Amino acid sequence: MVFADGSRAQFGAPGSNSLDIAIRLTDSGVARSILLDPALGAAEAFMDGRLVIERGDVMGLVDLFARNAPWEAGASYNRPSPLRKLGNRIAFHGEQLNNAVRSRANVAHHYDIGNALYRLMLDPEHMQYSCGYWPREGMTLGEAQEAKLAHIAAKLALEPGQRVLDIGCGWGGMAIFLAQRAGVHVTGITLSREQAALARERVTAAGVEDKVSIELIDYRDHADQGHKYDRIVSVGMFEHVGQQQFETFFRCTGKLLDTDGVMLVHTIGRMGGPGSTDAFTRKYIFPGGYIPALSETVAASEKSRLIATDVETWRLHYAHTLRAWYAKCEANRDRIVQMYDERFYRMWTFYLAGATAAFESGTMCNYQLQFARHRHALPFSRDYMAQAEKDLLAKG
Repeated sequence: MVFADGSRAQFGAPGSNSLDIAIRLTDSGVARSILLDPALGAAEAFMDGRLVIERGDVMGLVDLFARNAPWEAGASYNRPSPLRKLGNRIAFHGEQLNNAVRSRANVAHHYDIGNALYRLMLDPEHMQYSCGYWPREGMTLGEAQEAKLAHIAAKLALEPGQRVLDIGCGWGGMAIFLAQRAGVHVTGITLSREQAALARERVTAAGVEDKVSIELIDYRDHADQGHKYDRIVSVGMFEHVGQQQFETFFRCTGKLLDTDGVMLVHTIGRMGGPGSTDAFTRKYIFPGGYIPALSETVAASEKSRLIATDVETWRLHYAHTLRAWYAKCEANRDRIVQMYDERFYRMWTFYLAGATAAFESGTMCNYQLQFARHRHALPFSRDYMAQAEKDLLAKG
């Protein structure tokens, strides 16, 4: 580390698994900003060019800090000062209201920044902006995302002709997959205008307009319209619901499900108990977002008499996915900088690096939770999932 006055400090010793990182602080205020609020202070210093990485990259820098404070050891490298921590917590709880108007604004902040960026970063086959599934070595990003879609579809126990609701449908990848592979009718809903527009184009290009419709509507409003579905799937949307809206989400989805209906919720999750969202993520990436603990998710679902029929934890799959996205962003750096600017690129890569560290060393994982309204809605044994998954992949 090179400080603003030219002095140098070296930390750690070289080893077979060590990361060789060199950074320079351009002014004396950088260290203070980081000490007051490590994640936000380091992020903004990096974004503003006040923390310069002279050897290595931001992925390596964040990885280095995270490795030294693994969650399993009860450590943390992101502990703001007591006063800043109090301010962050007050702001976090204020943002968790997430009514329909605020939800639209929060979604627009992240998803309406332009489809072009996501085309550069995501897999071209399915455009999945959620955790891929990596059951074997050597998979491509597209293969991992297709494996994820099949894994989820298998848990839905689908039958041709069923009506499926996709809450937070993104760019239509899941809806198209289910229509093509399982022969079901899918209604995809989103709050992002950019996503809805491209999703409709992709549905048309896939030739499934007769089986897939995309609507720009809040899940709460959709539930109030009296719709009923055989199946509901929600991938990567529950993180945007907001802690105070968990019971509302399950009340609405319970209302939307037929008596023998089944729902699959795929969400980033928090190992351990409930927490709060860090200031960098709230300010720059996902305003109003909150990563749920398994305990509070299941507790909220119980209020609506939904049965948690299957729960699966993915520990490292998202880390693989994030590293693949980071690599694609690095490969398209010049194009992303041209579309936005250098500061945006640094912010975006800091976000991807921080998220990767959270899954490799921090508190994050993924949960897939299968719910049913009736105990007889699904086969007696869960063996049906493996065969259905193989059948869906074979149709590709």
